[in-house]
Amino acid sequence: MGYFDKSTFAFLSELKENNTREWFQANKERYERDVKEPFLDFISDAGPRLRKISKNLVADPRPVGGSLFRIYRDVRFSKDKSPYKTHAGAHFQLGGKGVHGPGYYMHLEPGECFVAGGMWMPEAKALQMIRERISEKPAEWKKARVELDHGDGALKRPPRGFDPGHPMIEDIKRKSFTSSHRMKNADITGDDLMKTFMTACSEISPLMKFLASSVGVPW
Repeated sequence: MGYFDKSTFAFLSELKENNTREWFQANKERYERDVKEPFLDFISDAGPRLRKISKNLVADPRPVGGSLFRIYRDVRFSKDKSPYKTHAGAHFQLGGKGVHGPGYYMHLEPGECFVAGGMWMPEAKALQMIRERISEKPAEWKKARVELDHGDGALKRPPRGFDPGHPMIEDIKRKSFTSSHRMKNADITGDDLMKTFMTACSEISPLMKFLASSVGVPW
């Protein structure tokens, strides 16, 4: 049995064309039925499976304050005042550490769906700890790094205190440590979505474990 169907993407596509409070209020029932409720069901079912990867991974199916991100955008500091996100997303963090620890992320957007894992733009202290562990344990890092994402920015020069000739210096210069698996709309609406999601999470788990050890979060 699948979780999402074509109506999920139909809603998100129409929201992109009609990103106003008036339209959303008139179609809120569709959002609840076609996006929010199936995503909460997915999160609930993913929980026991994720705990087989790590007992500390949290899948929280609460409608508010859980793993599912709010559809409402924070426009306080943005020039773009569109009130709603045109995608749906959920995060699965280690031990409820939020942005301070590694986690998985699932993104639903027409033509732009993916599962990701790792740490995106960690704060300075955590970033330093990750770089030090890469420097000190290069062999362990080589096994854990999987296929890292590009485009998250990196330092042009080695960070202070690190050997420019270190074999892992290009990774030490990174600002983010994430890996993603792209998915088609048909993967999201198919019966094997959970299997596809869990396969991606399993493949990214060596990176997650390394990052957790780096920043002192129990795996």
